Amino acid sequence: MGRIVVTEFLTVDGVMESPQRWVPSFWSNETNAYKLDELHSHDAQLLGRATYESFAASWPQRSDPDGFADRMNGMAKYVVSSTLTKPQWNNSSVIDGNLVAAIAKLRALPGRGILVAGSASLVNFLLQNDLADEYRLMIFPIVAGSGKRLFRNAHSQRTLELKETRSLPHGVTVFTYVRAASEPGGEFPAHFALDREA
Repeated sequence: MGRIVVTEFLTVDGVMESPQRWVPSFWSNETNAYKLDELHSHDAQLLGRATYESFAASWPQRSDPDGFADRMNGMAKYVVSSTLTKPQWNNSSVIDGNLVAAIAKLRALPGRGILVAGSASLVNFLLQNDLADEYRLMIFPIVAGSGKRLFRNAHSQRTLELKETRSLPHGVTVFTYVRAASEPGGEFPAHFALDREA
């Protein structure tokens, strides 16, 4: 299936939980077009169980003139779960066992790539095992103050390289990162104190 692309809605303070509370106020035709193009330029989705069940409960009942719902319902879905055995959503398969090997096998299949939306625990697993090729972080200009954050379980430092920045209406910005080929090699000025918090 080619590259694994993580795509997320985030607040300025990194919250990904309950985007329905803050995304609609900043939505635009350009944002819709960006997400529709993203969906159509990939062949499958890789999802954690909670996100999969949320999507599976809502998307089969939806329809829209742009065909977003049709694409969501029709494309292949792979759900990472040790408890789900019989996924009901159309074109869904369960991945269990050795996840690194299973995801590597998916990446080796021919295709245009796999999207990962939501699925915080899965995204952290992909980050720690260098399995994601790209991170598209759509930042909405709002501070949630509380809620689940995307990289809350990162166990070690990872350096990413900024590939692209795209501005959308209403202050929404998409930052696209890829794995860094090397450390940037910058030098921190000595006059900044590193042992205290602001």
